[in-house]
Amino acid sequence: WGWLALLLGVLAADARARRSQDLRCGACRALVDELEWEISRVDPKKTIQMGSFRINPDGSQSVVEVPYARSEAHLTELLERVCEQMKEYGEQPDPGGQRKNYVRVAAGVRLDGDITSSLKFACESIVEEFEDELIEFFSHEAENVKDRLCSKRTDLCDHALHIPHDEL
Repeated sequence: WGWLALLLGVLAADARARRSQDLRCGACRALVDELEWEISRVDPKKTIQMGSFRINPDGSQSVVEVPYARSEAHLTELLERVCEQMKEYGEQPDPGGQRKNYVRVAAGVRLDGDITSSLKFACESIVEEFEDELIEFFSHEAENVKDRLCSKRTDLCDHALHIPHDEL
């Protein structure tokens, strides 16, 4: 009976680890979706001045205007509040039944408070741990940000996608 209890313990631990991986992967992918949505909502003509406002010895200033949507100031502001959007996400079983997916749900659908709070916590920990990478990725327009950031760069989704990661 001892080996059976040990086997059940190992299987339970494996299931918890997989759920944690699924949760962090899902939070990363939802975070990317939310950031891309917020960036797309900003008027592309809106700019912000970046650089030094001090006067150089020759009387000039080193100030440039950059698009606001992908500016570090805007991205930092978004990162401070984007995890609040996790309250709009629910858990959806993978068609294969092995993994969990996290998707934005339609209005009127009842959400599980444990799932939304777990996603929010996972999102906040990802933002805290990978803030520089998030700003780096979103300051430039890039394709496949979800896979490149959540799998290759951070390893948060490697367990699901089996994609080798980039060197940091």
